Amino acid sequence: MAMRTPQFQQSVVDAHKQYLAQLKAEGALELAGPFTDKSGGAYVISAKDLEEAQAIAFNDPVHTSGSSEVSVHEWDAV
Repeated sequence: MAMRTPQFQQSVVDAHKQYLAQLKAEGALELAGPFTDKSGGAYVISAKDLEEAQAIAFNDPVHTSGSSEVSVHEWDAV
């Protein structure tokens, strides 16, 4: 999940979308989208383990710019 911070920069949105498109092209991104209240968004990625998922998520420009606080949760989907 990526939750906007008070330091959110609208200018980072294009880089964020490009990053997600790259993940999709690599087969790592399953689905993504913003929350309807504009507080942030979420995406589901495939990774071999939690550490890889964190590395992917924490490299997102919304996180590296300080625009959003990113958290990663393992999900045992069935």
